Amino acid sequence: MREYFDKLRVGFAITGSFCTFEKALSIMENLKERGCEIIPVMSYNAFTTDTRFGKAEEFRARIEEITKKKIICTITDAEPIGPADMTDIMLVAPCTGNTMAKLAMSIIDTPVCLAVKSHLRAGKPVVIAPATNDALAGAYKNIASLMNYKNYFFVPFGQDDYVKKQSSMVADFSLIPAAIEMALDGRQLQPVLI
Repeated sequence: MREYFDKLRVGFAITGSFCTFEKALSIMENLKERGCEIIPVMSYNAFTTDTRFGKAEEFRARIEEITKKKIICTITDAEPIGPADMTDIMLVAPCTGNTMAKLAMSIIDTPVCLAVKSHLRAGKPVVIAPATNDALAGAYKNIASLMNYKNYFFVPFGQDDYVKKQSSMVADFSLIPAAIEMALDGRQLQPVLI
């Protein structure tokens, strides 16, 4: 891989697929170690919800410890991302079916959706790491729409439990650095479906 991770400004947006938070934080640490500046963004639910996977306060503390930055968690704080040229690339990891639906329909009512919209105004790449139980059901059309939009790229993803959750798909988080590198070159990492 080329070394343009050094000083790369990565908007790292997290939405409410709570079972993938540990993977997301591991990638966040990896990108930070590569020299990236991480600008953390969280959806309302990701920022506030305690689940069986952990307490929101603990995740927030870990994210701010990794990034050394305050989490962007309001629409007001997300709006300047584009106008202030704060990011080189925007990563949404994990990206829920709900967030993909909103992005596909230009519904901008969460900090993550506005962060993406604000970042896109400069024509910069957005990398989506899907994590949704209905990827092969209700979310399928929104994934397809985003794949056809300019400047959207996907972390390769596949079924995570085809026996118990036949419609569920999750990105391979280990491929995020490679997906970012390809997106910076305007290319989609292949194969998309794994």
